Amino acid sequence: MGLYYRYWGKAEKDGSRYHLLPYHCLDVAAVGWVLLDPEKPLCWRLAKQLGMAPVHLQRWVVFFLCLHDIGKFAVVFQGQVTGLSDDLIKPNVRKRYDERHDSLGYCLWKAEGGLRDRLEMEDSCFLSSFNSRHSKLTFDVWMQIVTGHHGIPPKPDLYLTNYFDPQDMEAAWQYLLELSRMFINDEMLDVLADKAFCNRLKSSSWVLAGLVVLADWLGSSRQPGAFCHQEILLDEYWQNNALLFAKMAVEQAQLAPSRIAPYLNIQNLFAFISTPTPLQQWAEKVELVSGNQLFILEDVTGAGKTEAALILAHRLMANGFADGLYVALPTMATSNAMYERLGEVYRKLYADDALPSLVLAHGARHLSEAFRKSLALSEAGESRKYDRDEETIEAVCSAWLADSRKKALLAEVGVGTLDQVLLAVLPARHQSLRCLGLARKILIIDEVHAYDPYMNRLLQSLLEYHAAQGGSVIMLSATLPFSMRTAYLNAYCRGTGTDAPVLKETELYPLVTHFPSRCQAETGVSTRQEVERTVSVVLLDTVGNVLERIRQTVEQGQCVCWVRNTVGDAVKAYRLLATQEWLDTKRLLLFHSRFAMIDRQRIELETLSLFGKESTAEMRRGRVLIATQVVEQSLDLDFDLMISDLAPIDLLIQRMGREHRHVRDADGTRLKYEGAIDKREAPVFCLYGPAANEAPAENWLKATLPGTQAVYQNVGQLWLTQQLLAKAGKLSMPGDARNLIEGVYSDDAQATIPVSLQKLSDKAEAEACAKSGIARMNALKRTKGYSLESAEDSGGWEEETKIPTRLGDDTVRVALVLPDGETWRPYADGSNFAWDMSVLSVPQNSWIRAKGMIPAEIQGALEKFKEEVKAIKWIELFPLTTELSSWYDRLMGWGIQQEESADESD
Repeated sequence: MGLYYRYWGKAEKDGSRYHLLPYHCLDVAAVGWVLLDPEKPLCWRLAKQLGMAPVHLQRWVVFFLCLHDIGKFAVVFQGQVTGLSDDLIKPNVRKRYDERHDSLGYCLWKAEGGLRDRLEMEDSCFLSSFNSRHSKLTFDVWMQIVTGHHGIPPKPDLYLTNYFDPQDMEAAWQYLLELSRMFINDEMLDVLADKAFCNRLKSSSWVLAGLVVLADWLGSSRQPGAFCHQEILLDEYWQNNALLFAKMAVEQAQLAPSRIAPYLNIQNLFAFISTPTPLQQWAEKVELVSGNQLFILEDVTGAGKTEAALILAHRLMANGFADGLYVALPTMATSNAMYERLGEVYRKLYADDALPSLVLAHGARHLSEAFRKSLALSEAGESRKYDRDEETIEAVCSAWLADSRKKALLAEVGVGTLDQVLLAVLPARHQSLRCLGLARKILIIDEVHAYDPYMNRLLQSLLEYHAAQGGSVIMLSATLPFSMRTAYLNAYCRGTGTDAPVLKETELYPLVTHFPSRCQAETGVSTRQEVERTVSVVLLDTVGNVLERIRQTVEQGQCVCWVRNTVGDAVKAYRLLATQEWLDTKRLLLFHSRFAMIDRQRIELETLSLFGKESTAEMRRGRVLIATQVVEQSLDLDFDLMISDLAPIDLLIQRMGREHRHVRDADGTRLKYEGAIDKREAPVFCLYGPAANEAPAENWLKATLPGTQAVYQNVGQLWLTQQLLAKAGKLSMPGDARNLIEGVYSDDAQATIPVSLQKLSDKAEAEACAKSGIARMNALKRTKGYSLESAEDSGGWEEETKIPTRLGDDTVRVALVLPDGETWRPYADGSNFAWDMSVLSVPQNSWIRAKGMIPAEIQGALEKFKEEVKAIKWIELFPLTTELSSWYDRLMGWGIQQEESADESD
């Protein structure tokens, strides 16, 4: 028998049972064999990208998967567990295990005197064509893919003799020869003569690396009771043990793709749609080309963009272009809302007998009751059959897929933040698993306008990557500047390797961009009649004027929302209104992002109830909501009057979309019958800011809204926004949208910014360019393939928590605690995940002040408590004692005292 039977691959924790290394490698390879069945779409697609037969791809991947853990042949690794058996090799105490076995595997392959060199010297070797230069490079890429199975590519340039003894290298060589006999045949060797194959392999290496990680995870799930240390021929173990185990492991993980249902019509997907919007009709009728495609859908808020995107997605899936989809949103809150919406429809995308998984992917998903329910249904095996006419379908999620965010994208349907997919193009551990999850998925990106220059640049890298892997993308926005739309299209075309069509600036709106298309790339469409309207714009330059508008609205029995650009300003407005005699404070509500999670969720639900689609006239009457940007994205809210701090034009259009969003009578009761007309007075949008001035001073904005200038630093764009709205005195949707957007963001518009504000605008532009540059540096270099070299500019690979998907202000996570005898309990005590629900994010400067309020003896007790409770070890604590409880009230706005500064942006 071979030397390779003297090496263990898996060992029982705190036990004596072990699994021989060749058997563990064959277990993992067998999982790869099952996942890359030549009859499955994943194998077809990868084989087509690589230019090889699917059966050959399967055998090549399995061959290299058998080598994924060859670093464990190192005597230094074998010494990590001793006393298992006298049959195993003995440790070498002169050598230290100071590099992980994945990098040792690549070292054994490529280092001087390693397997690579030995292949060159063996003329009678199984790979007669190995000695060509491109064959060596191709094998190097394969070995980086498989040895990087712990989520990071292996380190190069280690010294072989520091870790391996001669018998280790001989055992690995014997093992390599036996594998080649089992899996390599002459027909497979032809690909090594293709000089372009190496580049194609690098392009596909990201997905292949993810496949290796997945195979290793599933292949490592063998329990100690099924370990094998008896010497069995590898052929025999493969057929009688490894393949049977792999089929069971893949089946238990519920990774088999579900059968797609044929696309029938809009009503089949959405029973509540009786009259489709023009955008939805376009989505149903547009001719789809073969292969992956990009769609950019721009339409008014409330025009049914989400439904249009799902119609397109289903049609693409039904045509065989994808197996699933992922919906990416800007925030956790918007993701939660979309998860519940998608949970009612996603199973209609699949055959009646299918049970596809729907996953919520963000850091606080365990706090979502809807997501926890989907896991409970899956674990209990409870999934009721549904009729096509039913509107409510339970969402079900495989527990294996849901136990880690890293696995989330492997589910057939996913909803989450954009951050989770951006990690696929950043040097974060296990990014390759996200790449595998994105393969064969349609990526739907909502609220595209909501991202800053850093995230926007990362998004372009994502578009390029996804296009290169054959993926389709659907982007949604109420409004996009021409420059941004062009940048997205160019990025996608770079990924497909085709020239981007030349777009021309157009006044068309709503607008659909489709590439590749049977006709022109851009098409104008109509919008839904209910959202075609003209809103009068009134400028208010004092807080007193704002209060007067609110008073008039309240006394007329209507509801009003004032959107403030910072938490500090929202708190101040709330406190001020709480002192007004004409306003019942019970009908005053404050909503921002800085509440402890338990309060944030309660307030969000209350806001949706009081001002949402089903709100009644009595619920709405005389209500006032003071809010930050949390209300402008993906929340279905409807106010009689909207007031907003001055903000960029695209955000103002979003905020206007929360006014008269649903058809109601004069009292505020929703009218649901076909053809209903809103009976309220014509909508008015009030814009609060400094007085309009064609020759503004440098402090024009800061003197009135210092917090706004801290958040939206391009003061020139805000000045252009105000000038346009002041001159027009109204905003007609959709007719004015395009001119307004380009009137602020185009190069010609930027040239008209007054000299007094130009310096501030130039500084903001420079900072935007710097953020974009950081993103460009941090993003992986796709064409370099899965290697450490692809992350050289960013400084190397890190854990996902250390790689930023967004650049933000410094905040501190603080958990609120209540006294409980001599110890402490969480503020949200009694709720599920009480510690998570007790956490809020606080600006660092505010936290420094707050922490200074805590007496030294209490601070010491809190630090001791943190050491005892694992859940809060890395979180700051603030005690809500009798003396200190007013801090949270003041910070959140519930106290009347004026305190926090206005520069605390949301």
